[in-house]
Amino acid sequence: MTTTKPISKHATWAWMLWDWAEQPYPTIIQTFIFATYITSTVFTTDGNRDTLTFWLGVSVSIGGFLVAITAPIFGRRTDTAGKRKFWLLVNSGILIALMVASYFVEPSPQFFIFGLVLYAIGSVVQEIAFVNYYAMMKQVTNENNMARISGIAWGLGYVGGIILLLGSLVLCYLPNHPLFPSEENSLNIRVIFLFAAAWMFIFTIPLVLFVPEVPKADIQLQRESIGASYKALFAQLGKLRRENPDALRFLLASAVYRDGLAGVFTFGAILGSVAFGFSPTGVIIFGVAANIVSGIGAFVGGLIDNKIGTKTVIVASLVGMVIAGTGVFVFAGEGAKTYWIFGLALCLFVGPAQASSRTFVARFAPANREAEIFGLYQTTGKAASVLSPTMWTVSLALAGLAGLTNTTLYGIIGIVVVLLVGLIWLLRVHPKPNVIQ
Repeated sequence: MTTTKPISKHATWAWMLWDWAEQPYPTIIQTFIFATYITSTVFTTDGNRDTLTFWLGVSVSIGGFLVAITAPIFGRRTDTAGKRKFWLLVNSGILIALMVASYFVEPSPQFFIFGLVLYAIGSVVQEIAFVNYYAMMKQVTNENNMARISGIAWGLGYVGGIILLLGSLVLCYLPNHPLFPSEENSLNIRVIFLFAAAWMFIFTIPLVLFVPEVPKADIQLQRESIGASYKALFAQLGKLRRENPDALRFLLASAVYRDGLAGVFTFGAILGSVAFGFSPTGVIIFGVAANIVSGIGAFVGGLIDNKIGTKTVIVASLVGMVIAGTGVFVFAGEGAKTYWIFGLALCLFVGPAQASSRTFVARFAPANREAEIFGLYQTTGKAASVLSPTMWTVSLALAGLAGLTNTTLYGIIGIVVVLLVGLIWLLRVHPKPNVIQ
């Protein structure tokens, strides 16, 4: 029984610490520093940042497509070959290398494509890493503490993000100290990416030492061809539709709303910078505050998950995000304080929505098939990954055609629509779906 299996506390903490270890990528690269760096005016010839933002969205969409076609294969093969930990470490190493490579993206338009390529590859590698990381959850938890451990792990990630952003702010943005790097050629920004790589390398070590590899499964599945893997994938989707429609319904609903969550991360810092006039330092300070409230949200969500139900946590979080996102748009005329209030409210609900979503999947994932199911989770999510970038771009385009000013602000409408559609779909899911057979 999963409730009585012996679990090493060292393994549990080492697993949770990887959320802390990989935090430089979503915090430093995807959202607050690298993303705003490569969409700054130094990478344009005409000062038009909207064009840079558009191509950033394109790179995210391409990465999502690649994940959609590769995640299920990685899931099945790591389950059957007993290599979850191995592939998690491989992908961690690639992420570290990509962050080191980001240091060489110099502030010039000719380096913009190089930066986009690194950004797109990283988005693929990170998602494949999560397939294996999420699948390891049942190795280090049981039915009684799964939600709490998931919430704590996510909270640790946000705490790590806070420390990363504060360290970046003090060491690289505030010049009155002897360790401040030169601002020439944006060295003070680019050196942050090396710091991020070192962080991930150091804090991945506990997982190497204390989390065991999962045992190999059936040797026949271990020798499955790529074609057979896809055939089995489509057969499983068909079986889910017939025998466990709630599991399939959740995968599809979560695909939509999780892309809305991703949109908040992808475009949140850009929205603050362009639409609300935040300076680079202001963006980082906002990022620190965002990580604090997100961590609190994830921690509280994990604590109350078993009491009120995983689905209830997700629904309440999505309702809160729809209200907060609407507030960002409606009260934008009040200036930066609007983004501080409603933007942080958005972040408060992101944490529990994310943490409880992976807990919900773990509850209906069968033993020895966790990576396969989380592969489906990632696949369905990335199949919908064009929604937020597309809705963001369409909203900006329509605002421009209507002759409106500050068109970047209208991007939040697109993200709110994606969240709302996912929420409505989720309402049809049973709060306790059966375990997949």
